[in-house]
Order: sequence, then structure tokens, then C-alpha cells
Amino acid sequence: MPIPTRTFAEQANRQASRASASNKGGVLDRLKEVLVPRRLLVPRRAREGDAKIAVQRVGHRFGNEVVALDNVSIDVHPGEFVCLLGPSGCGKSTLLYALAGHISPSGGRITIDGQQVSGPSPERMLVFQEPALFPWLSVTQNLTFPLRARGLSRAEAAARAREFVRLVQLEGFEGALPHELSGGMRMRVSLARALAMDPQVLLMDEPFGALDAQTRDQMHRLLQRIWTRDQKTVVFVTHNVREALVLGDRVVVMASRPGRVIHDLEVRLPRPRDPDDEALVHLSRRIREEIGSAEGRGRTAPPAPPSDEERDVAESAPAAGSLPDRAPDPLGARL
Repeated sequence: MPIPTRTFAEQANRQASRASASNKGGVLDRLKEVLVPRRLLVPRRAREGDAKIAVQRVGHRFGNEVVALDNVSIDVHPGEFVCLLGPSGCGKSTLLYALAGHISPSGGRITIDGQQVSGPSPERMLVFQEPALFPWLSVTQNLTFPLRARGLSRAEAAARAREFVRLVQLEGFEGALPHELSGGMRMRVSLARALAMDPQVLLMDEPFGALDAQTRDQMHRLLQRIWTRDQKTVVFVTHNVREALVLGDRVVVMASRPGRVIHDLEVRLPRPRDPDDEALVHLSRRIREEIGSAEGRGRTAPPAPPSDEERDVAESAPAAGSLPDRAPDPLGARL
């Protein structure tokens, strides 16, 4: 299927312009704000300074020759909240586990603060899809156990555990065991445990996917509040478009077969964000359509020529082994 040449922004501008011609009471001015998403969601622009995380032309093949990642390049700067968004099988969790050091990619290079990732580190905490709590330990003990393992005294670990129990609003449940907590409460304990370790990078693998909608919204508000306070560098994996737009400074959109980046977008919606905000709902619909279109095209659409910046990066980056090169599709400009 050929790639449409008329951009989404152009279509939205035409639609808003036609509406403004009959605008009598100013109501349609608000409609135009919603219909022109270029102010709210734009292609990511290069930033000055060194990246906290540098993913350079990373590829990965599993033993069954499935190509999970193909020529993926992403930079994450300190304090950014980046969401990896895509359908199942697009390689987003594979990339996250490579960032955590649990997977060694087949090709390319991943660095944190200029140092190549060669294994797990307490400076990169991974929050799993399941809370992964010790079932025989209380809420407080689940927090103090890894803190003690890192060398904190009993008093220091206890004080830090109290601080983060308060942060995730679990006062009164310090002595509860995991089976006595709801799913959302267990996930809050998992989040508190990761934050209490004070990692440089927080990696989150669809941590709210199993929660009901109301609890998930509560966790989104909590995580936004914590991130606004601490400005941690976060890489968050999700297949939920609205979740990515609610949480992320950037949304890196991936497609499958093979796993690849098709858009890298900056989100300019003000915080805190409401998943039911009309602008956010509109943007999420357009992103879902683009993901579906990319999945349908697969490899049949010709790749767009790389920009000068992409060409410079490709020439200076290490080779990615035997994996084929492919520049990320710059169709994000249409959103």
C-alpha cells in the first residue's frame, strides 16, 4: 500500500480552516485547537548535551531466527519520560530488557552515561509486569530487604522505607503481606521499592497492564506526581496509546515484523494529563491508525530517505552485525 502524500497536519488544517469560515461564537476556535495536533505532538527534535541512554543501531535475533529488533536508534536525555509504544511482538520489551542488561543484543551498542551496558545494575531498576514481591515479607520488609543488601543500616533502611510508603500512599499497610493487598496496592509497593533504591534510570515493563481501568488511572496520576517531583529518567513500555500520551514526554512508536521505530514524537500536552481530554483522545486515535497502517505495510513500503542528521549518526555509529539497515520511517511529521 503506498504511503499517503498528504500529511495529517495538512488535512487537519484544512478541516479547521473550513470550520473557521462559519465560526460565529468562538466555539470553533476550540475545535481548531483540537484538530491541529502539531502544537501538541511533534517529531522529536535533537537536544543539546550528552544523552543519558544511547541506543545505536541495535538489532536482535532470537535463536529461532525471529528478528525482534532491526536497526533501532534512540537517545534518552536525563530526566526524560520516554514511552515505547507498539503492538505485541514489536520488540519493545526486548529493547527494555537490553537496557536493563538482561539481554545482550545481536548487534549495535547500548550505553548509559557513555558506558556500554554489559549486565544488570542497581542504577537501572526494572519494574516488571507483575509486582514480584516476596510473599512472606510485609510491605515495609519488601522495601528494606534490597536497601539492606545495598549496605544501608537498619535505621537508614527503615527511614527510607517509611518515606516511600508515604509517597505511594500506603500508610497503615506497612505490616500487610502481599496477599492482603489489592493488585493496585501491590504495584504501588513494587514502584516504591524501585524508587527507594534511587536508581539513575527507571525501566517499566507494562506495569499497569493487569489493573482495572480505575486503578490504572490512579497509578497514572501517582506516577505523574512522582516523576514531576523527582524528574527520574524513565523508559516505560506500553501497548496502550492513551497511557503513553498521559505519561510520556516522548512517545517512540514501534512496529513489528521486524521490530523497528516508525515515529519518535514529543508530547506537548500540559501536566497533569487526563486520559479523557479531547485533544489527547484525538491524538491517540491518529496514532492507532498510523500503527495499524504501518503494520499493514510491513516491509512493502519503500523506506524514506534519511535526513542529514540520521545519515551522520549512521556513519558514525558502530556496525550492527549482519542485521539489515533501515532508517526509521519519518512519517511522524504527519501527526
